[in-house]
Amino acid sequence: MPVIKMKLLKILCAVGFLVMLASNVWTISRWDEARGVYDDLCYLRQAHLFERFGPGGLDTNIVRDDDRYFMGKLKQIGFPEWNDVSRYPCHTLIPAADKYVLQYPPGTGFVLSLFPSGFQVIPLFVLTTVVGAGFALLALRHASTFYRLLLVAAFGDSAILLMINPTKASYSVAPTMMVCAVAGFLTAKLLTGGHRHRLELTLLVGLLIGLSVNFRLPNLLLAAGYCLYLAGAFLLLRTKQTFLQGVAFGVACLVGMAPTLIANAINAGSPFATTYGGVDAVPPELNAGVLLSYLLDVQFTLLAISAVWSAWLWRSGRGRNRQVAILVAVNLAVNLIFFMTHPIFTPYYILPIDMLSLWILLFATFDRRGEGPADNPAVLEPASA
Repeated sequence: MPVIKMKLLKILCAVGFLVMLASNVWTISRWDEARGVYDDLCYLRQAHLFERFGPGGLDTNIVRDDDRYFMGKLKQIGFPEWNDVSRYPCHTLIPAADKYVLQYPPGTGFVLSLFPSGFQVIPLFVLTTVVGAGFALLALRHASTFYRLLLVAAFGDSAILLMINPTKASYSVAPTMMVCAVAGFLTAKLLTGGHRHRLELTLLVGLLIGLSVNFRLPNLLLAAGYCLYLAGAFLLLRTKQTFLQGVAFGVACLVGMAPTLIANAINAGSPFATTYGGVDAVPPELNAGVLLSYLLDVQFTLLAISAVWSAWLWRSGRGRNRQVAILVAVNLAVNLIFFMTHPIFTPYYILPIDMLSLWILLFATFDRRGEGPADNPAVLEPASA
């Protein structure tokens, strides 16, 4: 296709992304923070704690609601037991300390606290959709053929839409979606970019995945594919470089999730003790109702697309892209097993692994460096000095 015609199509596609972005911003601008969802109120309570106490907001003991902020929020939505702490939603009793604490990690509340009180949700979701549009435009720049242009147009419009729906189902998914876009781009760069800056990119990706755990604890599963992939590379090659790469990812991931570990120590008595309770803490078990709900949901469609796309990358035999396919496939498998055996279905539980996988696959497909003839694990090794 002539270069001028491709440029014109790219401009039209970019305009379409911006129109979609403007539509999303207009929709978000009319949202109400007080929509009566318990999770929303709890994230806003965490934000309020950070506003009042700074880093001390990590301590979510309900006795710190001495200004009756959370009680007022419950009364506002007509919660019948607003004066009974033991009945408060999304709070868990820690028997050893005889206190009730928020069950969620602190990241979502911290991000909300960066915006003015009473106007926190709208700017967060506007930022989320702007990031989605930005990475869609970045992918558009890499589209070198008409068919790739069609791919990025379809993916970009879908990604921008998904940044608010079903993302709006939980405030915790908004920052997670931003991390998935950035981590997806950097992961593709890491796996298709040859030997340069491999250790630095590994550190960045590990840090981002670790940070995502502060928004949603199940985001820890996003690291599964990376850990197994890097462990496999070390076992296969047994080199100093692959060992350092695995250690770098693990350390960076731990640093990223440090706020959650500290919050767990404060609220639950140990960095590795959970503040979750009830149905969220039960052992895995297959549930026909949960399985059917996922099969009929858009999340499963996205997961199926990721699986087919990974298989295509593998069968195409395009050098380093095969390694992308392996990492994505392992990550999808681990997350699928966990969520399909979790007793609760929501419209956003597997959205993070869906979007992380799709962003990785998109940028890996568009990166010509991943199409080289090299097709062996040695590309994992950084160039020696």
